Amino acid sequence: MDEILIVAIVFGSITACVMLVCLVPVWIIKILRGGNLGNSSKQEQQEEARLVQELYKGLSRMESRIETLETILLDRKKSNYEQL
Repeated sequence: MDEILIVAIVFGSITACVMLVCLVPVWIIKILRGGNLGNSSKQEQQEEARLVQELYKGLSRMESRIETLETILLDRKKSNYEQL
């Protein structure tokens, strides 16, 4: 069970870092250009929507991988208990 918690913490941290690395520069660039975060052109909104969709797809794949890792770890732990 500890392994699953460790995997969840690691991948959760990675996910949070990816979100920060991807979103904060976008906000900083908008602020430096003199625009505010709410007013953007249609092209910028489309680009932002595309980036969010890519992030969502990537995070969905990561979630699937985490679930697979959890299954593997639980199966290993179960087989270790059965051997005892």
